[in-house]
Amino acid sequence: MEIDLRTNLGSIELKNPVLTASGTFGYGIEYKDFVNLDNLGGFIVKGTTLEPRQGNPYPRMAETPMGMLNAVGLQNPGVHHFIDHTLPLLEDIDAEVMVNVSGAKIDDYVAVAQLLAPCKKINAIELNISCPNVKQGGMAFGTTCDGAQSVVSAVRRAWPRHLMVKLSPNVGSITDIALACEAAGADSLSLINTLLGMAIDVERQRPCLSTITGGLSGPAVKPVAVRMVWQVAKAVKVPVVGLGGITCAADALEFIMAGASAVQVGTYNFVEPSVTGKIVEGLREYCLRHNISRLMDLRGII
Repeated sequence: MEIDLRTNLGSIELKNPVLTASGTFGYGIEYKDFVNLDNLGGFIVKGTTLEPRQGNPYPRMAETPMGMLNAVGLQNPGVHHFIDHTLPLLEDIDAEVMVNVSGAKIDDYVAVAQLLAPCKKINAIELNISCPNVKQGGMAFGTTCDGAQSVVSAVRRAWPRHLMVKLSPNVGSITDIALACEAAGADSLSLINTLLGMAIDVERQRPCLSTITGGLSGPAVKPVAVRMVWQVAKAVKVPVVGLGGITCAADALEFIMAGASAVQVGTYNFVEPSVTGKIVEGLREYCLRHNISRLMDLRGII
């Protein structure tokens, strides 16, 4: 039986629903020895800002039971370097390349979107209004409806193609934030970003991270993420992309059954660099085993 793994994010058709989460897959090329990038639905490059960023001081990562805390702080060489030096290396990859966009203020987000707009390889950007690891911007925009709507509206005017918005779980009602982003012009929504967490080294009697708090990711957050995807998918009309703790095809299927049109694999890329390719094959094997010819027939069945 021929299995159809295709899915759509608005006008973008993906060969399968497996994407990679920003900040966990570099610029894709770092993983080419482990994964055939052409076999993925797409990948989202690391958070990109207007100016280069050095990120937060070390230590900025800490292992936790069933996950990790990170406070990297959007370290990246800036959008100009990405366009001039990195993007040419991605032109021949037969998968969607999306750019995660962040900033300290709305004008920064807009400027990055405007600079990326002429880049025809980039059919979508993911607006990061939910990063808990930077002092300005990031989560500050994503925790209120007004804040989310203001930045999404501004970028919507500057960006001509698909606009995905990444949502924070560190809010009272993620559904309200999702509806505000949809009303402001988001074409899709990705969730969840990391949960705000903290760890203490009791021997040193110091926080494990230089920033004290950081973003918790990995399998520990998956039940929260699945619940939030289920809530948002029932509330909005735009496609939802689910992420948070995905390690295998069964995890990805949970998000799809909860209403996600695609998924992003994040932290587990560090554990098993070839995991995304295995998830694609696992989805195909599941459909064969259950006599399902079209994977997206499972979307939102819960």
